[in-house]
Order: sequence, then C-alpha cells, then structure tokens
Amino acid sequence: MVTISQKAIKYKKTALYVLLIYIVMQLSSIPLIKPFHRVVMSTTGLPHEQAAPITQGWYIALSFAIALILILILTSRDKAFWNVYPGEKASIPLTIVWGVVGFFLVFFGQMIGAAIEMMVFGIEGGSQNTADIVSIAKGAPIAILAIVVFGPILEEFVFRRVVFGSLVQTTNFWVAAIVSAIFFALIHFDFTHILLYTICGLIFAFLYHQTKRIWTSIIAHVLLNGFVTLVQFYAEPLQKFLEQAQKIQ
Repeated sequence: MVTISQKAIKYKKTALYVLLIYIVMQLSSIPLIKPFHRVVMSTTGLPHEQAAPITQGWYIALSFAIALILILILTSRDKAFWNVYPGEKASIPLTIVWGVVGFFLVFFGQMIGAAIEMMVFGIEGGSQNTADIVSIAKGAPIAILAIVVFGPILEEFVFRRVVFGSLVQTTNFWVAAIVSAIFFALIHFDFTHILLYTICGLIFAFLYHQTKRIWTSIIAHVLLNGFVTLVQFYAEPLQKFLEQAQKIQ
C-alpha cells in the first residue's frame, strides 16, 4: 500500500525530472548543434550561412519534440503529479473559454507592459528574441511547430506546473505566481522586455489557478505564440499591401 508521504515523494520526483529534462533540452545545443550543422550542410549542400537557419529550425523542432514526448511519458505514469489543487476542476468547455479569454488578457497585458516600457524606461517596441525565432522559422518552417505548439506546452508544464504548482502548495498565489513568472521571463533571454514576459507569466499562472487545469494556460499560450508568429510572418506583405492601397487612393 502506498502512503500519502510516498505519493508526495513520487510526484516531487516527477516534477524534478520534468525540470531536468527541460534544462537538458535547453543546454543540449552546446555540444550538439555544431555536429548537427555539419550534417545539414553535407545533406543539403548549402554553405554555412544558408544552412544555419535550417540547422537551428530543425534542431529546435527535434529537441522540443523529444523533450515533450519524454515529459508526457513521465507525467502519464504519475497521476498525482497533476493534483495541485483540491476540489473540482473546471469543465472542459469552461477550460477552453478561459483559454481563449486568457489569450486576450495576455495580449492586452502585453500592450500595457509595452506602454510602461516606453513611457518609464524609453524602451522601443519589438522583441529581438521574437524576431530571431521567426527568422529561423522562415528558414525552416518545421520550427513553427516548436514555436507555436511544443514550446508553449513545455513551458506551461515547467513554469506553471513544476515551479508555480510546487510553490503555490506551500506559499500563496502571489508568491508562486511572481517567482514562476520571473523565471519564465529570464529563460527567454530577452532582458530588455523582461516586464512583458513577466506579465505573461503572471496571467498564465492566474489562468491555471482559476480553472485548476494546466490546459487553460496552454491554450492561451499557444494562441499567443500563434498570433505573434502569424503577424511576424506576414508583416512585410501586409505593409506592402497597405502601401499599394495608399498609392491607389
């Protein structure tokens, strides 16, 4: 018979393993990206500069996919891992509704954050981190899967379930949300816009806390990344279209 303490130890181990898998995935490019790049160059016959975004895009997609598969297998074997909150969870339809509402909350939260950055710190809009990722995706469209699907799911598992979910059980919502949001912001290595990422992290934590389902924040996160990627991809064609329309008038 498994005691409560043994169950607690098991899901804490699961949380630790999830975190370790994510960290290994993030660091794996240090020893592996160069040999992987050589393989891409020899396979495609492209020079270094042209092969670089293809290498990065495919590496991001493959590493994210492998990490996600490992984490899904790991968490599927520990049902207690998801029992962060006591009581009944939100229904599936309500979870979806909150996920969509959450997207708009994050979107407007980012607008407020961008306004604060501009007025208080004089920081211009636009994220170099986002621009770099989209540039990679343009070179290797397979990376879109990592940006829009794999990445948000991994980050919600790690920062909302592991970090926030562990802290909220021993502290309170605000302590857990702020700490997890700061870590979420730091991992993006875009320190100029750390406020924007922190706001996103806080809202994602609220969505998880509100519904007691991690899929709520995942839905909002996927929608946000999908929207940003779509806008970035079609920014230039849209700008040209508007310029042509102005000429016609």
